[in-house]
Amino acid sequence: MASHHLDIPVVSSADIAITPTWPFAFLIGAAGQTTMGLYIRSSTGALSTFGTSLGIGNLPQRTTMKLLLLLSLVALAQCGIHRIPLQKGKSLRKQLKEHGLLEDFLKKHPYNPASKYNPVLTATESYEPMTNYMDASYYGTISIGTPQQDFTVIFDTGSSNLWVPSVYCKSLACSNHKLFNPSKSSTYVSTNETVYIAYGTGSMSGILGYDTVAVSSIDVKNQIFGLSETEPGSFFYYCNFDGILGLAFPSISSSGATPVFDNMMSQHLVAQDLFSVYLSKDGESGSFVLFGGIDPNYTTKGIYWVPLSAETYWQITMDRVTVGDKYVACFFTCQAIVDTGTSLLVMPQGAYNRVIRDLGVSSDGEISCDDISKLPDITFHINGHAFTLPPSAYVLNEDGSCSLGIENMGTPTELGEQWILGDVFIREYYVIFDRGNNKVGLSPLS
Repeated sequence: MASHHLDIPVVSSADIAITPTWPFAFLIGAAGQTTMGLYIRSSTGALSTFGTSLGIGNLPQRTTMKLLLLLSLVALAQCGIHRIPLQKGKSLRKQLKEHGLLEDFLKKHPYNPASKYNPVLTATESYEPMTNYMDASYYGTISIGTPQQDFTVIFDTGSSNLWVPSVYCKSLACSNHKLFNPSKSSTYVSTNETVYIAYGTGSMSGILGYDTVAVSSIDVKNQIFGLSETEPGSFFYYCNFDGILGLAFPSISSSGATPVFDNMMSQHLVAQDLFSVYLSKDGESGSFVLFGGIDPNYTTKGIYWVPLSAETYWQITMDRVTVGDKYVACFFTCQAIVDTGTSLLVMPQGAYNRVIRDLGVSSDGEISCDDISKLPDITFHINGHAFTLPPSAYVLNEDGSCSLGIENMGTPTELGEQWILGDVFIREYYVIFDRGNNKVGLSPLS
């Protein structure tokens, strides 16, 4: 796991204007001078000094470094970079399996990954199948209202709305989850608007309201969000999360609701118009979403930037896909969505069949754990770079039972055939979602 040292740029007065990727930098005086100061870059790009210059004279190196460290910590607190720790828990699939409900659930509600990516049907409806969160296992905590009411949510780059259960919900699914109570928040503003989200397993219906949403130390004022009144069948009872915080674009938001990160940007609450995600492997801790910045500890192997092909989901163009040295899919380029809310790699039907065939794995994806080392790499060629997943990344081992972390998309979405690069892919890369420049950055982790 990456170490957590601070890596703050130290620049001369001549260079201070050319550090656009850093929200702050140390300013060392010209040759022969003995002053040191700190410049902070605002969300608009302007530079300003922090405090007064410090006379460092002939201070010992260790003392100087302590001053640098102290200023680093102050700068981190001042410049709008906020880390949200994520915890990894049991997936809904595992919970249902442990309670003997999985087989019956899948018979009644066949899994269809494509349904998540169907466009919004009307201004007040969106299609957000809950089965797409069957394997989600990374959650974080947010707060809503004054005083704050805490909720565990999935930070989902594959959707754009924020919703949580409310005290108005009488469904069994709400009985063991935290419920937002608007009457206990002095900053809550009600509306007459309703929201309806179809899951394929039932539906979530509710009302829309405005309140302060706290994400780490960021207080987002007047954030619109959904308060559920009904929620899908009893299976939601077993979910480890209360709600969903969407991080995709406003263009796919139900009811025209402004997404949380858009309000962070417009209210100048982040140093840069981007956020980044690190997902730990296996039982490791340390997963996080970082709003407003890039952690240099996770980019030591460089950042490969990929322009977005659409401002809807975090959608990019792939050049081709290879298994080992064999070209197996995406023959004339194809579209892929980088989605933290989908745990697996999701492929179009034809590509899935070819990949399974070339891996020599049965159609159900089950595999002997002893055979993992014999499998080839799967490589995604994107914007001139090769992003490789070794078998240890795309084979999931749960309690000694191994299966491919790959799903068949089934029917194409209304946007055409899509690939979904979910958590199986994201765990191998530190991913930067750059709204300011409409691009995704990928930095290899191993």
